[in-house]
Amino acid sequence: MKEITDILKAYKKAVKAQQKTALATVVQVEGSSYRRPGARMLITEDGQLTGAISGGCLEGDALRKALSAIVQKENKLITYDTTDEEDATIGVQLGCNGIVHILFEPIIDVDPLNPIALLEALVAEREDAVLVTLFSLTDKSQPGSSMIYRKENSQSRTPGSIQQEVMKTAAAVLKYKTSSFEIYQLEQNAITGFFQFIRPAISLVIAGAGNDAQPLTEMAYLLGWEVSIVDGRATHASSLRFPNAARVIIAKPEQVLSKIRIDEQTAFVLMTHNYNYDLALLNLLLDTNSPYIGSLGPKKKLIRMLDELNRNTKENELRVHGPVGLDIGAETSEEIAISILAEIKAVFSGASSNALKEKKGPIHQQQQISNL
Repeated sequence: MKEITDILKAYKKAVKAQQKTALATVVQVEGSSYRRPGARMLITEDGQLTGAISGGCLEGDALRKALSAIVQKENKLITYDTTDEEDATIGVQLGCNGIVHILFEPIIDVDPLNPIALLEALVAEREDAVLVTLFSLTDKSQPGSSMIYRKENSQSRTPGSIQQEVMKTAAAVLKYKTSSFEIYQLEQNAITGFFQFIRPAISLVIAGAGNDAQPLTEMAYLLGWEVSIVDGRATHASSLRFPNAARVIIAKPEQVLSKIRIDEQTAFVLMTHNYNYDLALLNLLLDTNSPYIGSLGPKKKLIRMLDELNRNTKENELRVHGPVGLDIGAETSEEIAISILAEIKAVFSGASSNALKEKKGPIHQQQQISNL
């Protein structure tokens, strides 16, 4: 999601500077590649790049292809074959052993459903959504970014002859919460639909406005997460101390939940260094559907709190991450912040937190739906 918000910020700057732009999207990958389908990059006519479609090796050629799309005002699909390490047709040896299909779309400002407008609609609401991109591997015609699908407030520019089929697939993708590819027939041509399931950015609620919460806030902000600071101390909870927090809330524990929207992407970290504040807030959080609750401090602190609340069950011990974070030998506030963020990311991604060298199979697991 951060890549998308960065692209939208860069687009606004480009419009202000009267620069024409194009959006490059990785729509399909065969084999290995640095970026997976859904990676995006905004290119301006003066060569500014925001986002990434590779590790840096394709960007030079991508600029040329984007400028061509801008001048010709038409979508273009470009295929980069990196399976032959001796092949220098694009000027680099990528060594990724994959085939990468990238769609280039010029942004037409007056078009109310251009690709950027669809991305703006995506980030406007904190709801799961499906972003649909249509492309052809065999035909010159490239429909491009076609739909934002939600349970409500969907927006579409999908060709009418396949719109109902596309919406049916999008509904299934939203239901099963996993991206997918489907093939359609459009005017006797095979059209591939890339259905990208996208969740809102992680909302991190940090209970505590001490000095150790500052690096955690800054690092979460760099990840594109939405950070909220809650604390009962007006001297500590201020926007001056947390300039990159989306909101800073001065509240007693019993007031917090009424001021925070909790959804499937909300994580809480208790680090007020005030035992009674953490205790009261933990008691309330255990009754919510928040998928992540972390507690700073030793395990015995968490056990004591659960005992005092008369809620020391195996389920609650497993649910609350206490001590919060991964074991990376963290000592400083900055290192502890890395540890906490890594654990939260792993939990929300359903990842193991193990070293990648121990992982069997590809680094990125591309899930697809079948038999929709």
